[in-house]
Amino acid sequence: MKTFHLLQTPVRNKVVFLRTDYNVPLRNGKVWDAHKIEASSLTIKYLLRNNCKIIIGTHLGRPKGRIVKELKTDPLVKELKKLFPKIKITKLNDCIGKDIKEKIQRAKTKQIFLLENLRFYKEEQANDPAFAHSLADLADIYVNDAFAVSHRKHASLEAITHFLPGIPGIQFEKEIIFLNKVLKTKRKSVWIIGGAKLDKVDFINKALKKADKVLIGGALIFAFLKAKGYKVGHSKVDRTSVENAKKILRKFSARKLVLPLDFVVADKLSPKAKTEIVPYNQIHHQQIGLDLGPKTVELFKKQLAKAKVIIWNGPLGYSEWVKFSQATKEVGRFLGKMKVLKVVGGGETAEAIYRFHLERNFSHVSTGGGATLTFI
Repeated sequence: MKTFHLLQTPVRNKVVFLRTDYNVPLRNGKVWDAHKIEASSLTIKYLLRNNCKIIIGTHLGRPKGRIVKELKTDPLVKELKKLFPKIKITKLNDCIGKDIKEKIQRAKTKQIFLLENLRFYKEEQANDPAFAHSLADLADIYVNDAFAVSHRKHASLEAITHFLPGIPGIQFEKEIIFLNKVLKTKRKSVWIIGGAKLDKVDFINKALKKADKVLIGGALIFAFLKAKGYKVGHSKVDRTSVENAKKILRKFSARKLVLPLDFVVADKLSPKAKTEIVPYNQIHHQQIGLDLGPKTVELFKKQLAKAKVIIWNGPLGYSEWVKFSQATKEVGRFLGKMKVLKVVGGGETAEAIYRFHLERNFSHVSTGGGATLTFI
């Protein structure tokens, strides 16, 4: 694979459009978890040392082409100032336009500009060439440090590269180097796939072709239970995922695809809900499955103990609430005892890992979820 290196590219005194993934969780208008912002700091430091003007472009949430006050990028400035207290950081009120360009042109070198949320423009997710050209018009060179969203064809990720010379940032390159290492190993691999995104069912199909075992958790599992004819109560599921799950079950054996034995179920979606542990085939119609049960955790540990490479994408339960994060926490702690190659990826998974202070238990905590799966 041919790679292009930031450290070997002449960037001195350039105006750099730096695409980052600062799609971080916010609470009461403040950044709750800044790890994604911190991940880009090596790239920013290098560009500042080279006397660059840095234009940071990112998305935040899903505004769907509308201006949403709660999704403005203003809270990100405070986090950037913590990382670069001696650098002038200017928040701009738009992404494109004559005024924006003139402000950047008039500015001195070695400073940072943060654009407004790229997704306030519907053209961003439409990969619109004209919008990409307007972004490119602000800079001399394009640096992509947004590995986590680089599997998407969006204007600031794909179309912009037709108008500017582009190279990966330092964090992006670290991701590629490590994931290539994972790909090259021929040792026994076990994948854990969880989370709430039901479209991951298609990724499971691909994972089963590469992994020796795939363990399923999160909301994904209910598509498989439904596909096997079991009741799932009010647990999250959709028709497309069920159909895809049926195809996977027909194609792969139970030895390769490991499904849960029991669940922690609740009477409602609430951190104060009444809970109980039930077998996979005894979820009542008023119940919601929100975490894996203790028998499943032990089953997963047994499967993981045989692995030499472990790839984990997606929490095993509704990990935002402590009551439903026990399986994620327990499996994470168990992996800490294993001296094997361990990669965890995905925003929610990484967030849970950092919250439980388990990051040292892993060889690599990837900033990417879908991007990691797509790359592998």
